[in-house]
Amino acid sequence: MKGNFFAFISRMKYINRWALMRNTNYETLSQHSFEVASLAHALAVIGNRRLGKNYDTARAALLGLYHDAPEIITGDMPTPVKYHSGEMREAFATVERYAGERLLSMLPEDMQLDFRPLLQEDDADAELHKLVKAADKLSAYIKCVEERKAGNTEFKEAEKTTKATLEKLGCPEAEIFTAEFLRAYELPLDKLK
Repeated sequence: MKGNFFAFISRMKYINRWALMRNTNYETLSQHSFEVASLAHALAVIGNRRLGKNYDTARAALLGLYHDAPEIITGDMPTPVKYHSGEMREAFATVERYAGERLLSMLPEDMQLDFRPLLQEDDADAELHKLVKAADKLSAYIKCVEERKAGNTEFKEAEKTTKATLEKLGCPEAEIFTAEFLRAYELPLDKLK
């Protein structure tokens, strides 16, 4: 129904991530989306200031904010399931596209054009989507670090594989962020001053 979009988006706070993992602190889709948005913005700033890029930093943050919005409908599919095989990945991509279209249908037609690129990847934002993907992996890695720091060994393997995935992305902005800022996530609050 037209007009339900924002009420649906607000339900991100009810979707828990890492469903198959024992968590010391549950992370909602809303929390994750905020973190990805802030990390995507940071990566875009790094690209502009350090690598001579000309990224739209606000657009990077906006794409990060909505990057997992279809999961309001699909839920968070655990990575081992989602990437089990090419067929599973393809099937889930189809479901994600359908969910994005369903969300768009909840907007008045005059607003759909503005939200379509936020819910469906397009070539116009291809470079920014790479940053959002790197920000998404950074967010996952940070979650693993936080769980390890809390004494939860459940995320040990996820931390290793996520770190390896980050390194394989070939994203210089993420490499700079990792080298300069990731260490701080290991520190307790009183050392962050």
